[in-house]
Amino acid sequence: MKKYLISLISLTLLVFTSCQPVKNSGKKTLGKYVLVIHGGAGVIEKKLMTPEKEKRYRDKLQQVIDSGEFILKRGGSALDAVTKCITMMEDSPLFNAGKGSVFNARGENEMDASIMDGKNLMAGAVANVHVIKNPILAARAVMEHTPHVLLISKGAEIFAAKQGLQMEDSSYFFTESRWKSYLKVKAKMAQGEKHGTVGAVALDKHGNLAAGTSTGGMTCKMYGRVGDSPIIGAGTYADNATCAVSCTGYGEYFIRNVVAYDISALMKYSGLSLKEAANYDILVKLKKQGGEGGVIAVDRTGHFTMTFNTPGMFRAYATSEGFHGVGMYADQ
Repeated sequence: MKKYLISLISLTLLVFTSCQPVKNSGKKTLGKYVLVIHGGAGVIEKKLMTPEKEKRYRDKLQQVIDSGEFILKRGGSALDAVTKCITMMEDSPLFNAGKGSVFNARGENEMDASIMDGKNLMAGAVANVHVIKNPILAARAVMEHTPHVLLISKGAEIFAAKQGLQMEDSSYFFTESRWKSYLKVKAKMAQGEKHGTVGAVALDKHGNLAAGTSTGGMTCKMYGRVGDSPIIGAGTYADNATCAVSCTGYGEYFIRNVVAYDISALMKYSGLSLKEAANYDILVKLKKQGGEGGVIAVDRTGHFTMTFNTPGMFRAYATSEGFHGVGMYADQ
């Protein structure tokens, strides 16, 4: 009987131990910083780019990453760096967010954005907004000045106006290139440009993580459609215990697979590294389902990844250790 009880206790302990989360053994490295940005993933190939257009993208990505790094280098917060980078990309007509947002099936701009603070798991988001110049600022205001996470449409716009955020007439968001894309897609009665989004993730010198994402959605999308970008856990996630993630791609797949949170969960409960978790979600799980897109992510120790399963992704990174880069194509 004694032998039986010992065996039973041992078995119980074994089962209990196997059910416990595997903790990330990496420790915070205070004093170092990492910043990664993306400007969308999709059919981005050199043969489709003129030298002038490629230079415009590279110069803008460099400008954005430099501005965000300036904040981190001086001890600023990951949250501020992420906000700054996304605001700059929203202000550029090159990217499908803010000023460069694509048009929906009714020829209107519908924008979404979200942001998350890894320090306290606070998050804010807006969806289906039309006149807020910088949706990412509205998302941050939701996080910091309301008890809620997500506000949509007119309610979000009224709230943003009360917060003193800049509002714009719909004509501000009109760009000739996006309109031509809309007319082309509408003529074919199909959906295109599924992968345009902007995002940023950061680790600051204090060991805090943050992530943010902003988008105009899909060209000719159904009126009222909302993708993954404003959904915490699907398109954006940050937790100081694991990582910060921003996604870009065919949003429905990212929602179904809760990709941003799944990467964090794989690290927390399965002990995978950041790269292993991102590779599994983007290169294995999503690819098997036919989902296209990518992620940028940084973990609590400063490791980062830019993983995508499309021909290209606009991206850039900067670290306190002197690593800097700007990329567009898969072979860079």
